[in-house]
Amino acid sequence: MGWYAKERARERIAGLAGQGLDLVTFWRESTEAIATAVPHYLTPCWFTLDPASLLATSHYEDGLPEIPQEWLAHEYFEDDFHKMADVARSERGISTLHEATGGDPSRSPSWKLYMRPYGAEQELLVALRTPAGEAWGMLGLYREPGQPQFDDDELDFLQGVSTYLAEGAQRGLLVGEASDPEGPDAPGLVVLKDDWSVESLTPGVERWLSELPDGDWEAQGKLPTSVLAVAGRALRTAENEHVPGEIALARVLSRQGRWIVLHGAPLVADGARRVAVIVEPAHPARISPLLMAAYGLTEREQDVTRLVLRGDSTVQIADGLCVSPHTVQQHLKSVFEKTGVRSRRELVGKVFFAHYEPRVRDNERRVIAGEPVRGGPFPGDAAA
Repeated sequence: MGWYAKERARERIAGLAGQGLDLVTFWRESTEAIATAVPHYLTPCWFTLDPASLLATSHYEDGLPEIPQEWLAHEYFEDDFHKMADVARSERGISTLHEATGGDPSRSPSWKLYMRPYGAEQELLVALRTPAGEAWGMLGLYREPGQPQFDDDELDFLQGVSTYLAEGAQRGLLVGEASDPEGPDAPGLVVLKDDWSVESLTPGVERWLSELPDGDWEAQGKLPTSVLAVAGRALRTAENEHVPGEIALARVLSRQGRWIVLHGAPLVADGARRVAVIVEPAHPARISPLLMAAYGLTEREQDVTRLVLRGDSTVQIADGLCVSPHTVQQHLKSVFEKTGVRSRRELVGKVFFAHYEPRVRDNERRVIAGEPVRGGPFPGDAAA
């Protein structure tokens, strides 16, 4: 494919990322654009990831509405050359199975499990990371035997659009979750036009607006200053229709004394500019309160567990938490005892299948039903 086709595809994906599309529509439209720049076998495999843990929260693949259980078990219980978390945390954020196996993909158990039986020979994984470095998803592309390997120009193109794909996924999840509340602390959504008038509100968002300082929406229709400030910062970044504006963030202390996070996502479509402001309670990492409730982990044990889920080694965890490797091992021993596992791989598998696989399955149902896809672990205590 030539430079012109790739540039057109890049502009198309960047434009889609700024429109605030629901996630499945964004995946489908992006698939069409990618196909014009990077030929591949059958259809891409899309995943969303929880940035806190790098565990999968949804899977979308046209023609495969439900990912086989054995594929997920292999990803999270078995060792292999080409793991999503490894690619997501790598410096490049992109990898081919040929590179990972030294040119012999048959060395990979996944090649034998789900690639070769479906007629694929090559696999390319691209981490969908925002400019801030958060991984919100993973894209898998495949090629059949006899086809040329993914070349440097194709890798460069995919690296270049990966941030747009990440931002489109982040918008899709944030706006989708806020427009379809789940639970008492579900996010709320305010959509503003570029003249600052309110276009729409989701049910229940008034509760969040009333908690923010200096707002008086219910009595006078006055939005809190923090909402307007986040909206303004987001809109200022959306100057180019081919470049999605950045998601602006603010952390505000509410009148009740708890921290609330505001996300401002610019939406640009058909020449009109709008901004979606998502309001939700602050949480340092979505996995932490869930692990506390399910297993009774201490705060430091939660920190260690989160880094294990992301694939960090003992030395990397020690450096990140400013403790000794011995201290990390002691925390890990306690985590293993509380969660009933004997190894890091078992810990990753248990957390995924107890708290994330139910989210993947729920999202598969949601895609079929045309409902918004959700991120993060499944609510409630699913630990056995």
